[in-house]
Amino acid sequence: MNVSRPLRARAPRIRTAAVAAAAALGLLGLSACSSGGTGKAADGKLAVVASFYPMQYLAEQIGGDHVSVTSLTKPGVEPHDLELKPRQIGSLADAGAIVYLKGLQPAVDEAIKQSKNEHAVDVASLTSLEEHGTEVDGHHHTTGDNHSHSEHEGGADPHIWLDPVKYAEAAKGVAKTLSEADPDHKGDYEKNAAALAKKLGALDAKFEDGLKNRASDTFITTHAAFGYLAERYGLTEESISGLDPESEPSAARIKDLHKLAEEHHVSTIFFETLANPATAKTLAKDLKLKTDVLDPIEGITDDSRGRDYVEVMEANLAALQKALGTK
Repeated sequence: MNVSRPLRARAPRIRTAAVAAAAALGLLGLSACSSGGTGKAADGKLAVVASFYPMQYLAEQIGGDHVSVTSLTKPGVEPHDLELKPRQIGSLADAGAIVYLKGLQPAVDEAIKQSKNEHAVDVASLTSLEEHGTEVDGHHHTTGDNHSHSEHEGGADPHIWLDPVKYAEAAKGVAKTLSEADPDHKGDYEKNAAALAKKLGALDAKFEDGLKNRASDTFITTHAAFGYLAERYGLTEESISGLDPESEPSAARIKDLHKLAEEHHVSTIFFETLANPATAKTLAKDLKLKTDVLDPIEGITDDSRGRDYVEVMEANLAALQKALGTK
């Protein structure tokens, strides 16, 4: 099979050395661009910087009326490709708190390290991580050209927010960090975290019940973002390009996917809202399969099938139910 390789329309990745230099610039000359070193926003609320949408959602849900949240990754920007502006880097030093996920955005990781902010919480450290996208005979079979961008030891998968249970586990730790930065509202942060955990528990139950009695366990995605979700609900994720959405599949990987699609009665090739869908659509056309969106929820845009995390996860559930032939 001859699969055309998609043109790369992405911005080049920012290098660590460049981040360090920009961080120095931001810390020396641009710290006044954010909260003036007070940790407060202009409205007097705790100024919280989130690395990208899933971290923003945690901060907003747990912080409630007491926080003003800014995301480093704007809607429509693929998080892995983020380039930080000096103003953004400066805002990290002065933020009241930072909520991020180490291993997903190297530029952000380096800038936060340079900022020396005492109230920065790595959400990936608040739950257990696993390796996905590199197993040969593993549960998820997410094999192929898997070049992990993760900086966590062992190339661990950072996509924990796509498992509602792991996402809920992180909520308590975020509440702790916000409480340390803003002790006056500790009770509210803890109460909000508990409410969020309950909401995510209901979502987990909806997935558990909604994926029973399915005709197939296997689904094919653009990149291996859904390993935790697959494990949680007993599914098998096959990815075209592995953990890194920029890596391109080899001819051998495409051949494997042909075989897997036939053996496991795959009906649908899933693509994403923020990543280039060309390879997924070409593969689906060649296999005469349908295409649909399975959203890794790395950002919310007008094209998203929902207005927030829970709504898009429910849309993902509906897409999986259709693709896997649930009754």
